[in-house]
Amino acid sequence: MKLSILDQSPISSDQTASDALNESVKLAQAGEALGYSRYWIAEHHDLPGLACSSPEVMLSYIGVHTKQIRIGSGAVLLPHYKPYKVAEVYNMLATLFPNRIDIGIGRAPGGSAEATNALSDNFLQQVWKMPNLVEELLHFLHDDFPEDHEFSKITASPMPQVPPMPWILGTSKKSALLAAKNGLAYAFGQFMSENNGAAIIEQYIDAFEPKKHGPFPQVLLTVSVICAETTEKAEEIALSSLIWAIQKDKGEGKYVPSIEEAKNYELNEKEREKLVQMKQNMIVGDPQEVGKKLYQLQAEFKADEIMLVTITHSPKDRMESYRLIAAEVLS
Repeated sequence: MKLSILDQSPISSDQTASDALNESVKLAQAGEALGYSRYWIAEHHDLPGLACSSPEVMLSYIGVHTKQIRIGSGAVLLPHYKPYKVAEVYNMLATLFPNRIDIGIGRAPGGSAEATNALSDNFLQQVWKMPNLVEELLHFLHDDFPEDHEFSKITASPMPQVPPMPWILGTSKKSALLAAKNGLAYAFGQFMSENNGAAIIEQYIDAFEPKKHGPFPQVLLTVSVICAETTEKAEEIALSSLIWAIQKDKGEGKYVPSIEEAKNYELNEKEREKLVQMKQNMIVGDPQEVGKKLYQLQAEFKADEIMLVTITHSPKDRMESYRLIAAEVLS
């Protein structure tokens, strides 16, 4: 099984944003040493507790501090940007770090309505134009516009020897079919979805149209995982991220709380029910339990690769979770 890392660069209650970003670099380095296939970092805007608003800046830094692990965006929120600029940025990265760059493409705003308005005009209209934006981006990445196209005379320089690998990221039938139509690899965000992911992925595979940049369907499943030496310890560590999610929904979650802070946080009945529901969409356990569940998900979702997102208060707990899973699954 291939395993990869999705990093949201969370800021804990005893950290600064600088601390969180430096821990992201350490995580990418550890992932490379442990045998993970990819390291992706997410894009968020003015969301308390998340440090990375500019994946392309972090990727250039992480690329210098790693040697071979594939690195990429999870995701570039394309409706905010012109495809030409996105192609320039990721072609630049692919020139600096040959055959290592992924460009995950998403349509979410990545922040509040106010942040969305500050970033771009007519975001909703751009969302509706997403299929055209993706097609345009692919032409820029491969420098293959038809001769009569208005952009045929410009190039998203520098053109790398190996183009960035494009992915569509999503949680819906719409994103799956967009990936299939364009012959692109598809990453399904199970950790943030209540949809029937297996059925959506099946639709992607059935509808896939082979293209020169994607001769066959490729499925990546992203799941939320916390692993520790014992299930009891994993459950305790997981409480921080669960309570943080509840706090964020109430506009309180500025940082990932410590285990002690999470234990002392008072929940009402509705919030307790929500916590149980959220936990059902996570994998929490010891290495054997986590490994067994990952293999089950791989079979159920027909996934070629599983990407793990792990949020803990302690960077040591997060690193240990990835280490234990690698020892169980990748060794």
